[in-house]
Amino acid sequence: MSHHPDVDVFHAIASRRETRQYSDEPIPDDVRRRILDAGRLSGSSQNTQKWEFVVLNDKDAVSQFVYAPGNVLGAQFVVAIAGDAGSFDMGRAAQNMMLAAWGEGVGSVPNGIKDRAAAEQLVGKPVGIVLTFGYPANPRDPESKTAEEWSRSAKRKSYDEVVREL
Repeated sequence: MSHHPDVDVFHAIASRRETRQYSDEPIPDDVRRRILDAGRLSGSSQNTQKWEFVVLNDKDAVSQFVYAPGNVLGAQFVVAIAGDAGSFDMGRAAQNMMLAAWGEGVGSVPNGIKDRAAAEQLVGKPVGIVLTFGYPANPRDPESKTAEEWSRSAKRKSYDEVVREL
């Protein structure tokens, strides 16, 4: 059986945190493309892929229909996941994009939609979630801790509180 020791996905998952404060450093086009491609590569129910990943450049307009306008206004890259995909499929695509971004040193946070009609008017399709991306204003070095240390320091319920066996 082949293993991939150079691909430490668990370390990326354990060290990733929501990033709401971004630096002014632009995200290169090739990094943007990999983030979007990570969404495209996500699995979906019966492989229907009922989504579009819409890059939103009018941050002022987008800030009007999300719950946390500051996340959008400070971001270097804003993406709406739109279309008729179910929320689970949209969530899978969003997590793929956020993890791919973190693998490139780019922080992110999902943003809920407070005005669905305004979001759909701008995007042209129903919007499930808006993702904001940028290099963190306060950078964190994932390699500064092991995956296990990151896991222990996460503000999450303990393993035993959320895992059980029947």
